[in-house]
Amino acid sequence: MDKTQMLERQGAIIRPGFVNPAFLTNPFPIFEMLRSSSPLYRFDLPNGRAVWLVTKIEDAVQILKDSRFSSAVPRMGMEQGAYDQNSLRLDRTMLFTEGLDHTRLRALVSRGFTPHFIAGLRPSIEAIAQNLLDVVQAKGEMDLMNDFAYPLPINVISNMLGFPTEDQDQIRDWSNALGDPMSTSADRHQKINAFAAYVQELIKQKRRQPANDLISSLVEKSENGDVLTDHELLGMISLLIFVGHETTASLIGNGMLALLTHPDQLEKLKADSSLIPGAIEELLRYCGPVLATVPRFVTEDVVIGEYTLHKGDIVNVILASTNRDASQFTEPDELNVARQIEHHFAFGHGVHYCLGAPLARLESQIAFSALLSRLPNIVLNADPAALTWRGNLVLRGLESLPVKF
Repeated sequence: MDKTQMLERQGAIIRPGFVNPAFLTNPFPIFEMLRSSSPLYRFDLPNGRAVWLVTKIEDAVQILKDSRFSSAVPRMGMEQGAYDQNSLRLDRTMLFTEGLDHTRLRALVSRGFTPHFIAGLRPSIEAIAQNLLDVVQAKGEMDLMNDFAYPLPINVISNMLGFPTEDQDQIRDWSNALGDPMSTSADRHQKINAFAAYVQELIKQKRRQPANDLISSLVEKSENGDVLTDHELLGMISLLIFVGHETTASLIGNGMLALLTHPDQLEKLKADSSLIPGAIEELLRYCGPVLATVPRFVTEDVVIGEYTLHKGDIVNVILASTNRDASQFTEPDELNVARQIEHHFAFGHGVHYCLGAPLARLESQIAFSALLSRLPNIVLNADPAALTWRGNLVLRGLESLPVKF
């Protein structure tokens, strides 16, 4: 019996994916086991389709730069225009397209993510962070996730897109439903439909009365006359609101938990705030919220080392595993906020590298700076083993993070 079979016997690997609480609490030993024994680990879905988990940097780089591994969801014979334009689908967003389709969509959206525009957001993000801490500082304690980590990025992305401030709590609830693909409940379906109707009405408003926001920019024609269709607009705005807050919120939560359980590293940051930008990169490497890429579909037979991947197979590149690959990082399981990192994989690699990476970095730097300067005595107010994690094979974050100060 090899190591991966032992893990399966212990219930660590659960079909059709890693979703059990034990995995979410600490997936890294499983990733290390796979790197050492089965760097391309295969399991089969009930329908017989093979799924491969890729855990080493060398293989990950090859796959993420190879056009034979496509994030475009197979159409199953449907034509591009055959979808219900009122349905909320993400398969026509830049996350799930390739080639010219991906280039076109990314170019249209990138108008709202230029370095100059992102840099100009700093004062407003700093004000949001300070206002959130004003509310809780006198209390001496808070749930860092619900009182700070989630409100900060959802305020930022909502303001960027042009969502009304008073609707942000409702938008977060809808977005949580969108990000729970394992649920098939009627309640989730109802929330997604409500969100779709809300976004469609907002698009109509921005067409009638454009403002200085990203939705208004997205509904305008580009310089070459290109424009997003209504279906593409709905999917893209939904993707941006979900990814734009969920990942950053989880990075803040995961990162603060890592620091609070490594007090020596926390003290280094308190003593020298100039370390914070580099520390963000280390936290992205060490405990970033994105565990894996969205699935890639093999478009023709490919040989990777000793493995043959066949057309139709599904591949998940485990970014969190590549970020702890000893071939790239010294003492990869150690948190070191002073580590000099040339490159990590928390934002992906290749043409699908995260468009929002500069915004996530800026928000995180501001968040950690504000927390450590305003709350210098912050400590964990719970047993780390009792904390509840949420997520799946792709995303991982905390439900709550009680702290006191």
